[in-house]
This record gives sequence, structure tokens and C-alpha cells, in this order.
Amino acid sequence: MGNENVTSWTEFLLVGLSHHKSPTIFFAIVVFMASIALLGNCLLLFLIQTNSTLHTPMYFFLSQLACMDMGQVLIVVPKMSVNFLTQRNTISLSGCVAQIFLTVTVGSSECFVLAAMSYDRYVAICRPLQYSVLMRRTICLAMTVGIWSSSVFLIMVIALYVLFLPYCGSNVIDHFICEFPALLKLSCADTSTFEKMVYIDNVIILLLPISIIVSSYVAILVQILSRRSTEGRQKALGTCLSHLSVVGIFYGASMLTYSTPVHSYSAERSMIYSVCITVVPPMLNPFIYSLRNRDVLAAARKLLLKCTLQK
Repeated sequence: MGNENVTSWTEFLLVGLSHHKSPTIFFAIVVFMASIALLGNCLLLFLIQTNSTLHTPMYFFLSQLACMDMGQVLIVVPKMSVNFLTQRNTISLSGCVAQIFLTVTVGSSECFVLAAMSYDRYVAICRPLQYSVLMRRTICLAMTVGIWSSSVFLIMVIALYVLFLPYCGSNVIDHFICEFPALLKLSCADTSTFEKMVYIDNVIILLLPISIIVSSYVAILVQILSRRSTEGRQKALGTCLSHLSVVGIFYGASMLTYSTPVHSYSAERSMIYSVCITVVPPMLNPFIYSLRNRDVLAAARKLLLKCTLQK
């Protein structure tokens, strides 16, 4: 039978939370983490924008990371909350594809920004005399344009492909958000060629940035360990490991979600991975990139002192 005689679904049911063992607890934990993420990133952004000493390439990329983290939370959690509280779990195909496009575009951009941040630290620590040249404002802006334009282009192709697929089986998605692997599993078309293209995208979006991150931090660690100061080495090592731990959570969950073959896709596992991509890193990043940072702590103390004196 040809696909022209098949009625394709234009609306889907997101039933992941209702099928969860403890939906209320899971929902409360996600909302709590999302609230911490929004507050932490808003404060970090405010400190960066209002303190001139933080107007450097490192904080330029950190402010972008904070915006992306808030974007991830705002794209996912409000829709999930409305569905859970109203028990209306429907989402249109166009709405589903829009959510996929936004979450994956922001997530892809975050992969590249994390790589840019690690390169910035590499230049600052390993090539300090060339820092002002290699990380000048025009280069930072060019990197930003490249990050967003490449992410939008790569994910737009995925979004448009998913939008025009026929969905003639079930319209139930056992998840609290839309993900393109879940839609591919519901499609009645042959998506094998598209899946191969996704693997190529994964190399560009995941493997290329993580190779830059790992090589940058290896070079940084070699440089740090060659120094005589034991206290400085321990502090720098702790900072590098804390950064890498959040990067590991984000990249690990992304790879497990988007590099898994469609026939092996599990929505139940993917819900945990989604939290590790969209909520956990945004919650941890402000603390990891600020509590271990003397400049940010000094800016926070200055702001607190100013507020206290005004009273």
C-alpha cells in the first residue's frame, strides 16, 4: 500500500510523566532544579553585565552559556509543567518539531560554546603572551556567529525532515518532551538514510567539540603539573575536574540520546538523559563556574556590599 493512502498523525500525546512510577516526585525534583538553574544563571548574567572587570572573553562565553542554560530550561519545563498540572498531554506535530528544533539547536550551540571556553582557558594558561591577539573581540564574535549559524543549519535539516515524515502508527510518545528519535520510531517511513546523516551530525556536534575540550584540558593539566606550587596545582586540578564532570554529564547524556539507533531507543531511559541535558548542567554550571572563581565572587561581594550600604 502506498503512503498516499495512509492518514498521518498531526497531534501527539506526551505521556512520559503519567507512566512514571512517582510522577509527582519526579515533577517536583525537575521544577526545583529548574528554579535553581534559572536563579543561578540570572544572577551570574547580572554580575557579568554590571561588573566591568568581567568583560573579558572568558565571561563573554560564560554569559552565552548562561543564556543557553536558561533557554534549555524555559523550552522544556514550562510545557512539561502545563501538561502535568492540566493533564492535557497533547502537542501538535508543528509544536513538537519546534520544540525539537529549539532544544537541539541550543544544545548543539552549548557543545560548541563549551569547546570555545576550553580553548579560551588553554590560550590563557598555555599561551598567555598571545592571549590578547588570539582571543580578541572580533575573533570571539566570529566564533559566536559560527557557533549559532552552524547549529541552526544542522538542526534545521533534522527538523524539516521530521516535520514531513508520515506518522501512521501510534501517536503516543512515552516522554515529557519531544525528541526526534521518538518521532522516528513512530514513523512508518524508511529512515535509515536519515539516521546515517544524523551520525555524521553527531561527529560534528559532539565528537569534534569534545576532542577540543579534552585536548585543551590535557594541555592545561600538563602545564599546571609542571609548576612548583603544590597549592596552585591542587586548586587548578580541582577546577579542571569540576568543569570536566559537568561536561561529561552533558555530553554523555547527549550521546546516549542522539547516537543510539532508533530500534534501541528507550523513552524511559531517555527521560533521565533529558534531565541530564536540559536541567542538571544549567543547575550546576553557575556554581562550578562562579564559586571557584575569585573574580565572580569578588563581583558578588561588591554587589552585596553596595545593596547593604544603600539600605
